[in-house]
Formats: sequence, C-alpha cells, structure tokens
Amino acid sequence: MKKNNVMVFVQQDDGTVADVSIELLCKARELADRLGVDVEGALLGKDLRGQAVKLLPYGVDRINWISHDKLAHYTPLPYTKFMVDLIKDRQPQIVLYGATTTGRDLGPRIASALKVGLTADCTDLQIGDHELAGTVYKDILYQIRPAFGGNIIATIVSPEKKPQMATVREGVMKLTPQRPGYQGEIVEIKADVGPELLQSEVLECVKEARTVNLKGAQIIVAGGIGAGTKENFDMIIQLAHALGAEVGASRAAVDAGLVDKAHQVGQTGTTVRPKLYIACGISGSIQHRAGMAESSRIIAINTDPHAPIFQIAHYGIVGDLKEVIPAFIKAYKNKA
Repeated sequence: MKKNNVMVFVQQDDGTVADVSIELLCKARELADRLGVDVEGALLGKDLRGQAVKLLPYGVDRINWISHDKLAHYTPLPYTKFMVDLIKDRQPQIVLYGATTTGRDLGPRIASALKVGLTADCTDLQIGDHELAGTVYKDILYQIRPAFGGNIIATIVSPEKKPQMATVREGVMKLTPQRPGYQGEIVEIKADVGPELLQSEVLECVKEARTVNLKGAQIIVAGGIGAGTKENFDMIIQLAHALGAEVGASRAAVDAGLVDKAHQVGQTGTTVRPKLYIACGISGSIQHRAGMAESSRIIAINTDPHAPIFQIAHYGIVGDLKEVIPAFIKAYKNKA
C-alpha cells in the first residue's frame, strides 16, 4: 500500500459532489505533484459510482467509495467512524475538507479522534520546510488563513503528527482542466452501519432555493457602506440588472441593512472570481479583498482617492457613485 498520499473528503449532497470538493481535488493534485505522491478521494454514500467516475479526470488516483444506504445523508457518527478507519488504513499525510457546514462539523471530530491538528477556513495551501527546536521538517503543509479579524495572513504548521488536516473555504482554489483518460481506480468499501452509529437519523431534507449565485457569476456589481442608503444601493442593483450581473456587497453594507447577507463577498462571505467586478463605495478592507482580489478585471468607484480598493483595481473612478452609476447605465444602454 502506498502511504503519505494527499486525501480529500469528497462531500456529496443528494448524490451530487459539492463544487468545493472538486476544487480541493485540483489543489490536492498540485500538492501531490510537489510531494511525488498520489491523490485519493474519500466518498461516502450510496449509488455514487457515476459521481466517482467523473472525479478521476481531475488527476485523482484512487477514490475510496464507502457505500451504504444509511450514508446517503451526512450524519456525524457513521461518517466520523468510517473516515477515521479509512485514514488509519490508508495513512495519508494530508487530509482536506471543504469549509462547509458538513466539513466544519466532520473535520474537528476526526482530528479529535486521531489526536492531530486541524486548521480551519484556509484560503491557501503550500508545501515547504519548517524548523522547530533544532529539527527540520521537510515538505510539510503550510496552512494559510486570515487571522485577527483578517488583519494578518497567518501560516500555520503542524509538523509533528500526521495527517496534517485543514478545512478550506469554498471558491478559493482554482479548478484545473480535466485530464481525459486519466487512469485512476474506484475502490468500493462496503460499510457495516450498526445501530450504535444511528443515534440520529435524517427524516426529511427541506431545501431553500438559492436566489443569489455569486460563485457562478461572470459579472458582479458590489456595493459598500459608501452607498449610504438603501435608495443609493438600489442604483447599484439597477446597474447590475443592466449588465446582467449578480449583486454583491461588503460586510459593512450587509451589517448596515442595505442588502441581505446572501450577497456578501469577502472573508466572512463568498469568495468570487468573476470576469468583471465593479466595486461601488467599497473601501477595500483586507477582509473584502480576500474574497474578490482574483477577479479578472476590477473597476472601483469611490470618493476617496486613497481607498485601499484602488491598490488592486485595474480601473479606478474617483467620484460619487450617485453620479457615476447613472452615467454608467446611460453609456451602456446607448452602446447596446
């Protein structure tokens, strides 16, 4: 058995793999290439062979499919047990989870059972060396995340025990092109789910339709506290509608009640990478920039010429959004 691989917990919801898990498999491939090891996925649920097959072209060498009808929905005890058993058997050096509701619940349970460290809500992962008390640890996982309210970026290491584990925010890892014909294997592991593991049971799943899709948006028009009032924020919404864009917002705008939290972009909101991001009345705190700095094109509108948002903007407009946005809409409609 080949040890020291990079493993990803592959989250599935109603039989469909979560986007963040695919993002993590792509990052795992990068880390594994750096380490000269394989990529493994851990997939729990029933009737998932078709989903597993779709994952192999992302450079996955092995999908460990733990199958049982009772694993169709996430429940803590059986998921924790089978993941702990799998990790002990496969002995990976790195295990990654999406920083979703499921990942944030499952990861700490596994870390506690294995008595290893876990870094939450990472925004980057790298491989490097670390010296501690005269001992040099080679090729360990750098777990990178904002800290102290986003005012610094911390690099955290846990070199003394394996696996090194982290949860990773959705949308921060880039998808890489698939490799058609990549030769990976799917190993089905029949689970034995005894009554002692079924202390809770999912009786019904009620889902609320998502009305905001920031992650999938190609254009986002986002507003900040600089909008001042809901009436002014409505102008930002009008610009978004004119461009066929999604509406985003800074945390300050959400906290001020200008827009719902579903629109929040940033460290405590959604991480996005649209082709065009228009920031209206957003100062550009590090927390907000952490969620949108990798947009392909950024246009910033702000009355303060020294606003931090201009440091990352490709185009900056110093002016009042109440004047600039109507001019934007008029110019776009005239051109259209």
